[in-house]
Amino acid sequence: MNASSTEYQFEFIAQSKIPTARGDMFVRAYRNRQDGTEPVAIFFHNPAQAEALPVRVHDACFTSEVIGSQKCDCKEQLDFALDYISQNKGIVIYLQQEGRGIGLANKIAVYAAQETGLDTVEANRVLHFPDDAREYGIAAFMLSDLQVQSIALMTNNPRKVEHLSALGVHITERMDVHIPPNVHNQGYLHTKQKKMGHLLDVK
Repeated sequence: MNASSTEYQFEFIAQSKIPTARGDMFVRAYRNRQDGTEPVAIFFHNPAQAEALPVRVHDACFTSEVIGSQKCDCKEQLDFALDYISQNKGIVIYLQQEGRGIGLANKIAVYAAQETGLDTVEANRVLHFPDDAREYGIAAFMLSDLQVQSIALMTNNPRKVEHLSALGVHITERMDVHIPPNVHNQGYLHTKQKKMGHLLDVK
């Protein structure tokens, strides 16, 4: 993995071992000099030189992960990935890209627009936001810094596979992260499947 073209934007800050309910977790912090965000890599076992390493590139979701919103499946996907890497090998890369990259306040504005009957894509467009504004350059840099040779990407999103591959990340396979829908997020997941190409099976 070669992230040399973007290294000037990103920097490693520090790594610490943190005791958790899942065991001793290593949290490795970085900083994006361009936008000031501070993503972290989370792992339980040394990932250096690993091949076909399970990796979840996860975007922060305050609404589900902090206040328990059931409008999406983000928290369940994060929990699935953390459980998996605690019992096996792997990394969760946690990025500060709330609301598919538009930020928390704008995400709440999109939620308000959805209350008029719009779906997630329609609401973004009415408010002149892109369908998906996320970028993954720093994720590629982090994997390179961790000396990971190749990954099995834990995602249902083909765009994420394409974007990371274009950044030089060697992806050997895609791992499904299917979470059963609930009554509050079924429509949202159906929209992601039909309008954003996510590989789901939502009726």
